[in-house]
Amino acid sequence: QVQLVESGGGLVQPGGSLRLSCAASGITFSNYAMSWYRQAPGKERELVARISSAVGRINYADFVKGRFTISRDNAKNTVYLQMNSLKPEDTAVYYCNAQRWNAYWGQGTQVTVSS
Repeated sequence: QVQLVESGGGLVQPGGSLRLSCAASGITFSNYAMSWYRQAPGKERELVARISSAVGRINYADFVKGRFTISRDNAKNTVYLQMNSLKPEDTAVYYCNAQRWNAYWGQGTQVTVSS
């Protein structure tokens, strides 16, 4: 049974930082591209950042470039999203995604940026 469990969300003030984690089980983690998506109320789910399986090629959405960093630890079966300089518009539920031939999703973790 595949499980992706996100953690690290919460309430933070504008300009603050959070680090999200996604622990995977039930898959050969190193074979999967891992991504973070987010979905704000009333909006479609959108890609935030992606890190490939083998060579760790990384892509970011334009709206997070220079602020967010995605990384993975294959020994811990975990992918991370370091979020700095957070803005109110970053408020959303953040989802972890594992992609190879199938796609798997976590349950999401709420990030709220507000003063």
